[in-house]
Amino acid sequence: MKNVNMIKINLPGGIVPVGELLDILTVAQLANVECVRFGNRQQLLFSVSDAEIENLESHLLSHDMDYELNTDNYPNIISSYVTEDIIYNTHWLNEGVYKDVIDLFDYKPRLKINLADNTQTFIPFFTGNLNFISSDLSNYWYLYVRFPKTNILYCWPSLVYSDDIPALSKLVEEEIFKNRNLYYDQPVVDGGLLQKAVCDAAHFVVQPYTHALQLPQFYLPFYEGFNRYGNNKMWLGVYRRDEIFPVTFLQDICCLCLRTRIGQLYTTPWKSIVVKGIEQGDRRHWGDILNHHRINVRHSANELNWQVEDLCDEGLEIKRQLVGEFEQADTRTYGLCFAVKIRPKSGLFGSVFVNKQRGKQLFDIGYTRDFNPNSKVFTLYKSNVCRDDISTHLVQLCDYYYSTLSDKTDKAAVAQEAAIV
Repeated sequence: MKNVNMIKINLPGGIVPVGELLDILTVAQLANVECVRFGNRQQLLFSVSDAEIENLESHLLSHDMDYELNTDNYPNIISSYVTEDIIYNTHWLNEGVYKDVIDLFDYKPRLKINLADNTQTFIPFFTGNLNFISSDLSNYWYLYVRFPKTNILYCWPSLVYSDDIPALSKLVEEEIFKNRNLYYDQPVVDGGLLQKAVCDAAHFVVQPYTHALQLPQFYLPFYEGFNRYGNNKMWLGVYRRDEIFPVTFLQDICCLCLRTRIGQLYTTPWKSIVVKGIEQGDRRHWGDILNHHRINVRHSANELNWQVEDLCDEGLEIKRQLVGEFEQADTRTYGLCFAVKIRPKSGLFGSVFVNKQRGKQLFDIGYTRDFNPNSKVFTLYKSNVCRDDISTHLVQLCDYYYSTLSDKTDKAAVAQEAAIV
């Protein structure tokens, strides 16, 4: 059996120029790579045999492409830019702001960094270690530090200016790695101590809060297929059940983008891709590509709301099994998202979790507070569940979720009636 090497290429912000992606795909194809994947942090992943790795690395270096081989020491910076215009409309957080912030990073972050608009729910807010969330004040962000290998969140006591994000992130990272015994994989962390050390080291433009961060209620937009937006434009979302995108398919997409003057593509934390700016008159060309490569773009909503660890065949198999059993039971899952965790502390996003017990073939099932996937407060629902019984308990948990929604609706109605009286 051939040894396989994993190549990871970060796509900062989930944004990739079409020409750059085409170069990556061409280099990968020269090394006999047939398929690639996209990860939970909007990065590009593909495997290469030992026989081809030297040739591939030579080509990557000649094209000045930054990559990691069999490591993930530098997580991709993720952002909600993919949602702009097509799913959500923001008042100040536009393409220019995202790109300006990302371009100011003059180092390779070792901490996970999220840049998220506060009105959207498509991109997770707190899966990073440094979670910058837009405020209502132009060019200012809330910062929530999630200390590495923990679910401990610390809210920075002032808003952060856009241009200061890279420099502040660098100082926070240096302080955390310099003092692992205080901040890294610790049961208790003093966030104020970190904040003081960073602010003593450098001066940043700060702005006091006018109010605490308020996040919208979670729902997952349907992110697949052809969709209209703006002035007679369309966007296309492509999801793959097996997480695999054929190189030839993506090459055809890049070539059509270049012919129709679409400059960049977008990746999502749901391991899918998005093409924006499709003209109505060009739709048939996109349909031709989908037909040629037999790409389906209408999966059920029950299949699109899952998170599985990157490059995890076991988690993917369990997801497929559960999706099939949900379909068979005609289970409603709107408003929920599910995560299958095979490895501990993998930082997945979800409101319902299926966690494999370490060293066992048993699973724990849990959910977040109020079934909010951005919450870091977990409740254990069932323990020591065998794989064949997971779906039974998940269906019951879904029923419980909808019963809590009904209770809230009833209480709100009673309160409204009392107010009228």
